[in-house]
Order: sequence, then C-alpha cells, then structure tokens
Amino acid sequence: MNYVTFGGVTVGLMILGYQLMIWWPGRKPLMKDIVKHASRLLPFLASWAYGCLTTLGIGGLIGTASSAVLGISNWLGDAALVWGVGESGGQLAGAKTFTPLTGPGAALVLIATCVFIAAVKKASGDTSKTLKLGAWCGITLGTSAGVAGFAAVPLAQAANWLGGNLYEAL
Repeated sequence: MNYVTFGGVTVGLMILGYQLMIWWPGRKPLMKDIVKHASRLLPFLASWAYGCLTTLGIGGLIGTASSAVLGISNWLGDAALVWGVGESGGQLAGAKTFTPLTGPGAALVLIATCVFIAAVKKASGDTSKTLKLGAWCGITLGTSAGVAGFAAVPLAQAANWLGGNLYEAL
C-alpha cells in the first residue's frame, strides 16, 4: 500500500495552493463570468482525480510510477519540513482505510492513463503543466487522511462502478 507522510501532504498542498493562486481571477471577474473561470480549473481537477486513482492499489508500471512520485514527494516534503521550519519528518499522514480498485476499476485507470498521456502531449505549455501538476497533487493527496483522502473513496467507487458497467455492457 502507498503511504504518505506529512511532508508528502505538504508538497501536495503547496501544489494545490500554487495552482489556485495561478487560477484565481479575482472576485469581480469571477462573479461576472463564473462558468468561464471555473472551467479553467477542469484540467487540473480531472488530472487530480486521475493521480488520486493511481495510488489506490494499482500495480504494474502505473503503480510503480505513482509510488515513485509519492516517495520522492514524501522525501522532498520531509526534508523541507526538517530543514525549512525545524519540524520532524517521516510521520505518516495516510488514511487508515481506503477503497481499492477492482479489476474493472483498474482497467479503467489504464484507459485513463492512455487518455492522460494523449492530453499531456496535445496540450500547450501551460495546460500541459497544469495537467502534470494536477496528477502530482492527486498522487500526494489521494491517500491522505484529510478531505482529499476522503475524496478518494467516491472516486474509487465511481471508477469501480463505471468499469464494471462498461465491461458488463461489452
């Protein structure tokens, strides 16, 4: 099972904060055209959901890549906590239980991986960066014990349901 430390969660929250500050149009422009401005968050949210799903019991190359990103994020975040603010690193911040993906749910993640790679290749500079940051943020926050970790449960259930219905219909 993938685990996340407080340092890894810190990295994920820094990515989330960075992306929200880049996105934030200001109160007046947001109120004037909320749909336009909210739609600019969709690539980040979609790739966040994808990154979150890759941490939920996925094996193989996708799971190994996700675990490597999580391990590097844990190390970077723990080092930043120790050297940056004098806190102790290495403390687990993961959820005690999570909903693993079933076979059809895992197959859906494989399909999503192909779509994600195509989207990153097709996207322009800023959108490509947003997609990558969203996946990284999802990987770091997907197994956290906070709100983002709780979001992983409905994501996994939706992937399992959608994958099951997709393969049942074929």
